[in-house]
Amino acid sequence: MRPDTPADHTTEAERLLRTAERYPQDREPLLLRAAAHLELSGDRAGATTLYDTLLASGPSDPHLIRALKAANLWEYGHEAEARAIIEGVRTSAPEEAEPWEIVAETLESHDELEESEAVFTEAATLLLGSAPDTREIPHATQSLLKSRHRVRRMLALPHDDWDMLADTVHTADVPLDELHDPKRLWSLGSSDPAELQAEIARLRAELGSYRTALSRPFPVAVLHWPEAELDELLAAYPELEAEYPTYRAHLTDIEASLRELAQAGTTNLGIVPATVPSYEAFAASEASSPANADLLPQYATTLAARGRATAWPPSTTAACWCGSGRTYGDCHGGEDA
Repeated sequence: MRPDTPADHTTEAERLLRTAERYPQDREPLLLRAAAHLELSGDRAGATTLYDTLLASGPSDPHLIRALKAANLWEYGHEAEARAIIEGVRTSAPEEAEPWEIVAETLESHDELEESEAVFTEAATLLLGSAPDTREIPHATQSLLKSRHRVRRMLALPHDDWDMLADTVHTADVPLDELHDPKRLWSLGSSDPAELQAEIARLRAELGSYRTALSRPFPVAVLHWPEAELDELLAAYPELEAEYPTYRAHLTDIEASLRELAQAGTTNLGIVPATVPSYEAFAASEASSPANADLLPQYATTLAARGRATAWPPSTTAACWCGSGRTYGDCHGGEDA
């Protein structure tokens, strides 16, 4: 169950901190997730403490942590420090999209639209260069382009090449120009049920653009049991055969589930490799039986929080996630997959 109240978020943060003690090799992603829950609980000072703890330990992704810290600081009155961190992130010019988008959206949320647009443009220029192949643009960079489109729409700026690229990578039914039209806000005050229903549909489509930020930095992940592991799992726990009737069906379900999520607008998707010993240890930590199928999505979420997920989809020329040795385009990434 997702935490809904400040107390729920505090409890989840405490659980993640305990998990980090058990799995020190996964400490960074677990503490990041705990910090996110502390922010949602209202304990922004506690979240800052966790960000500082991570930064002092030589993290693998310091730019992301600094960007998250800046966003958090600004929310509880430390604007000057947040601005200084933001300038530091910009100067360091990270090669990943996530820190740039967090910084730009922080400026946007505080009505610094011109500066937000400048940050988005810096990022697009750095990350994509000229004439990028739209088929190979990572999802995080696609999200950045769409967010840039939104800010430029609010500034009433004309379309440029990056805006047209954002239109190209946007696959939802409602076009970006309509989603990002500032005049749409007026329709929320309409007394016409048809207008309100249309606006609800638009808002639902737009929600997909924000899911990267909402789930950052943890992907929505599905389990992949390698064939030998799946055989061992079903031999030990035949009750799970209803979940995994055959290995081939398991692989097909993974790709189909991820495509369905992507089609619904969910971004930041991933696949986590499962093993029987790891799953049994997780079940024991939850005081449950591995035969309990309800544990499977929780196990996937925990592995993703520990940084074990691989982003989906891979590029068409990369090795397929299933381990077949073929490229993704020639395997599960094919049109008839």
